[in-house]
Amino acid sequence: MIELSWQADKTCAVITLDRPGKANALTEQMLIDINAALDAARRAKVLILTGRGKVFSAGADLDAMVAGLGNSPLWEQASGKIERHDGLTIAALNGTAAGGTLGMVFACDIRVAVEGAQVFYPVMKRGFLPQRSDPKRLAALVGPSRAKQILMLGRRITGPVAQEWGLIDDIVPAGTDVVAHALHVAEDCVNAKPEILSGIKGYFGG
Repeated sequence: MIELSWQADKTCAVITLDRPGKANALTEQMLIDINAALDAARRAKVLILTGRGKVFSAGADLDAMVAGLGNSPLWEQASGKIERHDGLTIAALNGTAAGGTLGMVFACDIRVAVEGAQVFYPVMKRGFLPQRSDPKRLAALVGPSRAKQILMLGRRITGPVAQEWGLIDDIVPAGTDVVAHALHVAEDCVNAKPEILSGIKGYFGG
C-alpha cells in the first residue's frame, strides 16, 4: 500500500500512498512502510510524497485510530525524516489532504496541489490531539491565528485560500500529473551537485 519508485535517473524518489479504495487512509503498517521508504530514499536529491486516486489521504484509518494509532511515534518519525532530508521534499497533492497525514505535508519544503484539493485537520471534532510537531510547523507556514482556525475550528481550506495563506505553493489544473509537475519544479535540484543542494537547504535549517 506504499510504493517507492525512482525517476530522473534515480535522483528523485516518489513515495505513493496506494490505498485509493479507502481514500489512502493510513494504517499502522502503512506508517511502518512509509518510514522504511523514507530510509531507502534518504540519498534522493528530490523526494516527492503523493497519493493514488482522487484523494491524497483522509488521514489515519479511523478503526486504527480507535485502536490507538493516533498515539504512535511512527507519525513523528516520518515527518521528522522528511524535515531532515538533505534534498528537496515536495508534497504533490493529487487531491484533498486531511488529518494526521498533514504532518508529513507540513514537513515538506514545497507543496503543490491539483485544482479542487482541500486541506483540513479535524482533530478537535474527533477528540484527538495533533502530533506534537504539527502545530508548530503549520504556524510557521500560515501564522498562529490561521493555524488555530485549521486545528481548533476545523476549517476546511480550499486550494486558493491555502495558496493565499502560504500553505500551498502551486495549484495545477485538475487532471494534471501533479508528480510530473513537481519534477519540473524541482529540475534545478535534480541537476544540482548534492553538496550545493544540501548546503543551500542548510541555510533554512533543513
